[in-house]
Amino acid sequence: MKQFFLLLIVSFSFLFSFAQPHNKVLADKIIAVVGDKIILKSDIDNTILDMQRQGVEVPGNARCLSLEQAMGVKALVLQAEKDSIPISDEEIAADIDNQIRGFINMYGSKEKLEEIAGRTIYQLKEDFKDGFRERKLAGAMRNKIVENIRITPNEVKAYYDKIPKDSLQFYESELEIGQIVLYPKASREADDYAIEQLNEFKKQLETGKKDMKTLALLYSDDPGSKEKSGQYDINRNEKQWDPTFLAKAFSLKEGQISAPFKSKFGFHIIQMVNRAGDDAVIRHILKIPQITKTETKSSVQKLDSVRSKIVAGTISFGEAVNKYSEDDASKFTGGRLTNQEGGTYITIDQLDKDMVLMIKNLGIGEYSQPTEFTDQRGKKGVRIVYLISRSEPHRENVKDDYNKIAQRALEEKKSEALEKWFTDKIPTYYIKIDNDFKGCEEMHKWLITPNAAAVK
Repeated sequence: MKQFFLLLIVSFSFLFSFAQPHNKVLADKIIAVVGDKIILKSDIDNTILDMQRQGVEVPGNARCLSLEQAMGVKALVLQAEKDSIPISDEEIAADIDNQIRGFINMYGSKEKLEEIAGRTIYQLKEDFKDGFRERKLAGAMRNKIVENIRITPNEVKAYYDKIPKDSLQFYESELEIGQIVLYPKASREADDYAIEQLNEFKKQLETGKKDMKTLALLYSDDPGSKEKSGQYDINRNEKQWDPTFLAKAFSLKEGQISAPFKSKFGFHIIQMVNRAGDDAVIRHILKIPQITKTETKSSVQKLDSVRSKIVAGTISFGEAVNKYSEDDASKFTGGRLTNQEGGTYITIDQLDKDMVLMIKNLGIGEYSQPTEFTDQRGKKGVRIVYLISRSEPHRENVKDDYNKIAQRALEEKKSEALEKWFTDKIPTYYIKIDNDFKGCEEMHKWLITPNAAAVK
């Protein structure tokens, strides 16, 4: 129960339910009150619907757990307001924009989202403000409660010793891998040819001989948008976009097509499809200039020289990454590859097939020879790989997995501190709970307060 409740508080995993005709709530009522904050029956109904849509297994007591979670959020919000924890409108707006973009990606387009929701994007953003503000405040208050909690090695050992031996996790072989990447620069002639192609596409588009969807599908070198006919939904404030690409896109009027320009990925033309404030839908064609053996050979020679310096000890691997690597994804992690959670331990199945071959015969602490590869966007590069560590498949133990065990022990300690905070605070709040929920085991701690009552 605690784990379910706390995970929802931490991750804010709820999606907001949309008002579709077949599931509109015809009758609503207040089912709980915490201080001056109310919880509606529809809040719980929509939470259950969201869990079902996401494929989450809905436990038998999901309604009770969801109400407990909602009441916990309200209690944290009350205290956050009392403590005057600052949450800016800009933070809330940014979170809402991210959520809206997630929905657009889920449903395929802004228009489809508006059709399903029965509301415009602007109306959705307005609808979301109060809920996002509360969850932001609740998260900030939770962080304040647990911010000074630390874990000692003795506590980690005690936590580990409590785990039944047959419940210890089994880990596949994990690796820590660093890389230094160079992207060979195309010749001037190759650049000019890419620009010439894009100018011809632009001419065909502006004369109406071709449309952007067809040209992008046939000729774009961008695998991320090729099958979507070159389309991207972008936001001016998103950091993952190339700054030049973003600036050029938002300089266009609807229907306008840019002149060819260069980004870190190659050469583009962009067409602005539609725009609403900081959000826009664009189509583009990317042409990556052809890299010849001459340019590749030059990069191989440069990396071979870098490798020699590392092996000789005249420069550290981290220094070489900072000085030479052109891979944005690993440049700021000391060259280390990261998993989806941002950790540096990865399994063999998370590597591209070319890298698997590169590390096959590497020992711990060894560096590969410079090797050609093609990245996920179709861009040719050269890299050297550093095998930092490799674990054998094993059952979890303190020696090999201390950091993972320590993180879980710390989260448990934080959970206990949060539960204690609720135990201390709940009696100070005015509480009302609907009679339909009074039988929930999860409501017992809320009903023992002298300020608790049943909602009639």
